Amino acid sequence: MPHPNDPFAHAENTAHTWLAVVRDRLGTDDRQLAYRVLRAWLHTVRDRLTVEAAAHFAAQLPELLRGVFYEGWNPSHVPTRYGVSGFVARFAGSGGITRAEVPPVAAVVTSALDELCSPGQLDHVLTLLPESLVTMLTTGHEVRRAG
Repeated sequence: MPHPNDPFAHAENTAHTWLAVVRDRLGTDDRQLAYRVLRAWLHTVRDRLTVEAAAHFAAQLPELLRGVFYEGWNPSHVPTRYGVSGFVARFAGSGGITRAEVPPVAAVVTSALDELCSPGQLDHVLTLLPESLVTMLTTGHEVRRAG
């Protein structure tokens, strides 16, 4: 339990809450797996976005996850163009899962983030991606729209 005077306690608790939602949606108790696939989703989607869109989305994230989002980011090299196969390869490598696991796992993470972000925020991000990626990321889940 964090110390009541810990200035990072709230940020830590919020990040743990978000991670717990991802973990619960995945149906696992493995916090490391949940973290790896959340990080993979954040990085793989981030690299498809413009600098402005990435910054706008990052503002929705809890402080600690915002740091994860920006980890290793090179804004002079985005957006990176890749389709479904490139997305799957990147996600699998970063998330430590097989390529076959990526579509259902990525869709679960999308669903969790849609629940956690402001209504319409994830929809805005997804409109910036190719339709083939959006289909994979939203299979079995309708993303909330603003308004």
